[in-house]
Amino acid sequence: MFYVDYRDLNKGSPKDNFPLPHIDILVDNTARHAQFSFMDGFSGYNQIRMAKEDKIKTTFTTMWGTFCYRVMPFGLKNAGATYQRAMVILFHDMMHKESKEGEDHLVNLKRLFDRLKEYKLRLNPAKCTFGT
Repeated sequence: MFYVDYRDLNKGSPKDNFPLPHIDILVDNTARHAQFSFMDGFSGYNQIRMAKEDKIKTTFTTMWGTFCYRVMPFGLKNAGATYQRAMVILFHDMMHKESKEGEDHLVNLKRLFDRLKEYKLRLNPAKCTFGT
């Protein structure tokens, strides 16, 4: 295990103010539905590929050589906003359009799983609950 210090990079990075969802609004929105499923992206940030021009900014040196991250590492100032933006881009056409009736829940899950597969995203099954 090692630690890469991104304090200087974070100081030099402008704050990305992409809005994160408010948990109270999410909870209120689920109250109108017959069923819902909760899914958690497996090591979510680490599923977002770094832009080629930004990889150099994550360079670190070890006794075995110099390396950089190919995927977004934890510890970056804007990791949360970047992850949220990626999820909104990938699922924008599915957000807030689902049926409030329980019988469409499986259809919506199928669409979601197809999209996850298309973009090679993984879920953490230990943190997922389906059809509640």
